[in-house]
Amino acid sequence: MYGFGAREAAASGVMAALVCVATMLIQIPIPATEGFFNVGDAMVMVASLTFGPVVGGLAGGVGSALADALGGWYTWVPFTLVIKGAEGVVAGLIAGGRRENTPRRILAAWVCGGLIMVSGYFIVQVFLYGLGAALVEGPFNLVQMTVAGVVGVPISLALKSRLRI
Repeated sequence: MYGFGAREAAASGVMAALVCVATMLIQIPIPATEGFFNVGDAMVMVASLTFGPVVGGLAGGVGSALADALGGWYTWVPFTLVIKGAEGVVAGLIAGGRRENTPRRILAAWVCGGLIMVSGYFIVQVFLYGLGAALVEGPFNLVQMTVAGVVGVPISLALKSRLRI
């Protein structure tokens, strides 16, 4: 159903780079968890909703983990690779990949993918820093999820209509 050819490889590389840049563009540190607020999830949503789960997963995982590595957030690299990769895969699967996206599917994809990110980081933060620290960062991750939908969904819709995917 979801192949991986030259187009998907190219889209994965370009979208991973965009995710990395968007993640590094705005970084607001959260000292309680040594994490940071960013707008990279918007590009994860663009990749997932536009190109499907394979590109969304690779772009989300690799692009976000690369931003963590380049930004010096080394503790988070493996967790980010898995969490953001899962966010991209889930959002892409729910959205339907190349099929016509309905508003209901797009909303469900955004919410489910975003909740994967929020809950994934929450679980890791509880184990690494304790419940109190995880509760401090939780609202920031919810805002990050909201920004991902508000920015990423319209960009994806516009991109899909232009690319005729």
